[in-house]
Amino acid sequence: MSKAKRKIRFKKIPHFKTDEEAEKFLEEDLSNLDFSQLRPVHFEFEKKDTTLNMRLPASMVRALKERAKARGVPYQRFVRETLEQALNARNG
Repeated sequence: MSKAKRKIRFKKIPHFKTDEEAEKFLEEDLSNLDFSQLRPVHFEFEKKDTTLNMRLPASMVRALKERAKARGVPYQRFVRETLEQALNARNG
């Protein structure tokens, strides 16, 4: 079979525990990586200098934590992102 007819097998991007593991991986040939699993990352640059303290039902906090876990983010970041989306939706 010619090279043109071969199906390219993409490698999955592993999860790294240390920066050193990631640096070593990046030294390899990256041309056969499967980038379809990547998702956009939202960086929070603005300093968080104000605290918000509010009382919520325990069931709501559990639901927030479950959704945050499913998204792979800390729950407080999930709450901030949700508030930001709500504010942007009103301004847009």
